[in-house]
Amino acid sequence: MACEKEERVNPRIVVMGGGTGLSVMLRGLKEKPLDITAIVTVADDGGSSGILRSELQMPPPGDIRNVLTALADVEPSLSEMLKYRFKSGSGLAGHSLGNLLLAAMTDITGDFVAGIRELSRVLAVRGRVLPAANQAVVLKAEM
Repeated sequence: MACEKEERVNPRIVVMGGGTGLSVMLRGLKEKPLDITAIVTVADDGGSSGILRSELQMPPPGDIRNVLTALADVEPSLSEMLKYRFKSGSGLAGHSLGNLLLAAMTDITGDFVAGIRELSRVLAVRGRVLPAANQAVVLKAEM
C-alpha cells in the first residue's frame, strides 16, 4: 500500500478590530503557524487619518497601517519608518510615513483595497488585511 503524505494546513483565524490592541495581538500571532485574516475598522477621524480621510476622500489609513506594520516581515528599521510621525512642517507635521504610503498606494491603484493588497505584498505581510468597509465610516449614537 502506498502511503499518502498528508498535507498539513495551518489553522485559519480571523480577527476584527482596530486601534493599538489589534496590532499588538497580531504581532504575537504572526509568529505562529496560522493563516491570518485581519478585518480592520475604518471609522477613525482624528489626527493624520482624519486629515487624509477629509482631504483625499479615502478611508482612514491609520489602523490599517498599524496592522500592516504588525504583520510585515521586514527589518525593524523599516517598521520604525512606517510608524514615524513627522514633527515639523506645515503640511507634514503629525502625519506618519506609513499613512502617507498607504494614501499614495491608494491613489496609484485607484482603490483602497487594492492599495492595501499592494502594500501588503511590498511589505511581505503574513496574512491578509481587509478594511471593514471600502469607504470611510461614521459612527453615530443616539441616547
